[in-house]
Amino acid sequence: MPIPLILGVGAAIAGVAGVGTAAHGAKKMKDANDTMKATESQHRRNIEKFENQNKLTNEKMDELGKLELKVLKGFEDFSNVIEKIQNRPKFEQYNKDGVSLPTYDKEELKTVSVGAGVLLGGVGGAAAGTFGGFAAAGATTSAVMALGTASTGTAIASLSGVAATNATLAALGGGAIAAGGGGIALGTTILGATTLGVGLLVGGIIFNVTGGKLSDKADEAYSQMKKAESSINKICSYLYELEKTAEDYTHSINIVRNKYLESYNYISYVVNKLHKVDWNEFSEQDKLVVKNTVMLVGLLYKMCKLNLVNKAANENEMNTINKSGINIIKNDSIQVMNSVI
Repeated sequence: MPIPLILGVGAAIAGVAGVGTAAHGAKKMKDANDTMKATESQHRRNIEKFENQNKLTNEKMDELGKLELKVLKGFEDFSNVIEKIQNRPKFEQYNKDGVSLPTYDKEELKTVSVGAGVLLGGVGGAAAGTFGGFAAAGATTSAVMALGTASTGTAIASLSGVAATNATLAALGGGAIAAGGGGIALGTTILGATTLGVGLLVGGIIFNVTGGKLSDKADEAYSQMKKAESSINKICSYLYELEKTAEDYTHSINIVRNKYLESYNYISYVVNKLHKVDWNEFSEQDKLVVKNTVMLVGLLYKMCKLNLVNKAANENEMNTINKSGINIIKNDSIQVMNSVI
């Protein structure tokens, strides 16, 4: 962000103002100019710091969002296999030691599966952070909304607050943008030309008058930069925590998903390859795997439904990471996984 400084050093001005006054004014302007350059340099570094962290966070959030949608999209295949099994019992809801999982519902699974497919196909070329927005809001909720939107012919990008929402914007909320002085969540410059008083630095400048004004303006610019720096540091700290949270949650989902895929492939082989479609013909091992798979689907559904970010009640505040919700669901997953292994 170059800051044009036209010093206007002219012999005519020096002649009018006097050599001594001009020299004093020139020193003021040089000091102010040095301050402005240092301010600009530091501001560039701050912006670069934000943009780098923003990129890393978006990457991890996008990775999580895509994973959750892929998990949800696969539920229809699971449901299709289960529905082929005749005389199967009604699968009871998992409710043990304070952990409750949703019961098997083929229509609900189909809804989220199709909705997830719509999102995966509809925003394939979307900007960085789009899939992360789904994770921030909860991929299951996003998928259900996407299906309803698609059925009305509305563009996916118009889904307010859920679909096509940049992960950083979904994570930070309006408060962070306000704290940054406008547009920080988009990675744009915080200190605009007006803030730095470029208009006062351009044109025919008289040393002994403008030197003081320029010095004041340079000090003001430095103060604004430090204020913005404080906001950037706060936001970068938040984004870093969100990045690590997304990375860790992705790992947790993958652990459950891998076990689910192992169980699903077993059932699919029994039903589609061995053509065993009567529950009464299933071995005890077959039945156990089916029940475990239903349980894992319920767990994955619940994990993908979690909103990684809590929306701030006040527009002027930053959103918060849903730490309590994440810890609860992770503990639930450990308990459920221990019961199926």
